[in-house]
Amino acid sequence: MTIQVRALAGLPLARGGLDRHGELRSRPDVLDGLRVDPNARAVVLRGRRALVTGDALDLLVPSDLPEPELMVYLGSTVEDSPGTPPGTDILLWVLADADADAITEDEDRWFDLRRSGHRLSDRDVGILATSLAIAGWHRAEPFCAHCGSPTTVRNAGWARHCPVDGNELFPRMDPAVIVAVVDPQGRILLGSNAMWEHNRYSLLAGYVDAGESLEQAVAREIFEESGMRLGTPVYLGSQPWPFPRSLMLGFVAPLAADQDPEELVPDGQEILDLRWFTREELEDPATDVILPGPSSIARAVIDEWLRGSWSR
Repeated sequence: MTIQVRALAGLPLARGGLDRHGELRSRPDVLDGLRVDPNARAVVLRGRRALVTGDALDLLVPSDLPEPELMVYLGSTVEDSPGTPPGTDILLWVLADADADAITEDEDRWFDLRRSGHRLSDRDVGILATSLAIAGWHRAEPFCAHCGSPTTVRNAGWARHCPVDGNELFPRMDPAVIVAVVDPQGRILLGSNAMWEHNRYSLLAGYVDAGESLEQAVAREIFEESGMRLGTPVYLGSQPWPFPRSLMLGFVAPLAADQDPEELVPDGQEILDLRWFTREELEDPATDVILPGPSSIARAVIDEWLRGSWSR
């Protein structure tokens, strides 16, 4: 099976406004210099939420902040924004809860990217998605995968070093395919996950197996979860999903020419219900179907289908 490409613009978390300056990460003094630089700015993270005012990240002067649990050099801005002209260096500044509370206990000031990332500017989405991904990796993997020894932070936060066996460990993302399956009538296939409310539906998705190509993953995941065999998939685009570290790769695919769309077979473990939906059904104001949130690639692809794309 081959893959065609049809770019889908405007994926909610596939935006950004940073030059990552990977060449600077190996400089041993880069963090020490930036933490006292009055022109540098820091995005403040507590757990999986970031400090904001309204719908904009609060990018603060690092020297004004409490000592962080983790500091990472993210790169520099490329666009002119209030308070951050092009070339402003940005640090990730992860705080313990007590230190975060000392800044503010106002829950409205702590922003959840998963729920509301679509409201942020391109610059802020890029900063926060990167911050969550790198902070989540440090939180989940503080030990050497080879010998179990505690590791130390290297490369301005972009690597960890094992002092026992000398291994360098780097952040990773787990690729996952997410697929809009469309039948000959132009209907879209949505499934309800076992962990959701009974009326919540989304596209079918799953992780790419070791040694597997993307097109193989698309065919396997859809068959495992629905019993449907597919024609040639079309690649739409990708976006990070740092909850904790996925890279979502979006596709649309028709059914195989000899596949009966009514032979749906949910796997019964992850997917409990499968339904073909028309546009009229999902656009009906009286529908009780809950669709994915607006920050997800799933919602972006469904919305594109609702606009009339991929009728057949």
